[in-house]
Amino acid sequence: MEYIVLSRQDCIARTGAPYVNLKVANLQENIQLCVWDVAKTDAPAVGQLVNFMTIRDDQGKKSARKMDMVPGTIPTEAHPLYPLIPRPIKREVWDETFEHLLGYCTDEVLKDFIRKQADELFPKYSKYPAATNVHHAFPGGLLNHTHQMLRLLEGVFPCYPYPEDIKVERIIIGILFHDWGKLCEYKENGEPTENKFLLGHIYMSANYLNGLLRDLGIDKREINLIIHCILAHHGEMEYGSPVVPCTPEAQMINYLDNISAKADVFNTTGNMEKAFPLGTSVVK
Repeated sequence: MEYIVLSRQDCIARTGAPYVNLKVANLQENIQLCVWDVAKTDAPAVGQLVNFMTIRDDQGKKSARKMDMVPGTIPTEAHPLYPLIPRPIKREVWDETFEHLLGYCTDEVLKDFIRKQADELFPKYSKYPAATNVHHAFPGGLLNHTHQMLRLLEGVFPCYPYPEDIKVERIIIGILFHDWGKLCEYKENGEPTENKFLLGHIYMSANYLNGLLRDLGIDKREINLIIHCILAHHGEMEYGSPVVPCTPEAQMINYLDNISAKADVFNTTGNMEKAFPLGTSVVK
């Protein structure tokens, strides 16, 4: 069957043999599979068509060998699978969301900061993935993941039971920068850099944002409250957060991050397929 590649992660087995984890889709299904003996220089790339003669299924874990796979071409707009290629959102959608959220803000200094950073980060985020294979693992996935969190905030903030307990500017800035370090963790094609292992995106995001806010002359405690949102956004130390959320703003960012990431896992996982980030199989 013919599929289109949605994401690719290059790996090396304990034996030293190369393989790739692919997410592929057609109009009938999405599947994730391991393809053995595929080197970094081998096709297929994200957005490329691919055919499989055989796909093995071992209790929901799908796999194939390089010899079972026939890479195809990059489809044109006329191809029925072309619309399945994940793409970053358009600039006008990004700008509209920020203008709506800024209507909730009262701190003029932070509002100006948000406008400036949203403008500068759009072209950068539109080129990078949010992850290699878990969620939003495609060029521009970082932009879409960030925007999904902001859109969720648009709906959640007006309904929050105790709005007086929240400074919404902290949440917007926290969302905008929570994964900034992915620009340093990955190359545009999703290949990890050494900074992913030496520093990690949480530290790099917090360190970069701390410098920007200090240059802006923001009060030290306010900076700490914003940076806490970055440091705590994974929610638990076992998931990589150096601290756990202890402010309502940080807690909300953690929830919104989880909703966006897990919704993408549901969306890109095939029917009856095991989704390891969810700890279960997906039924569609």
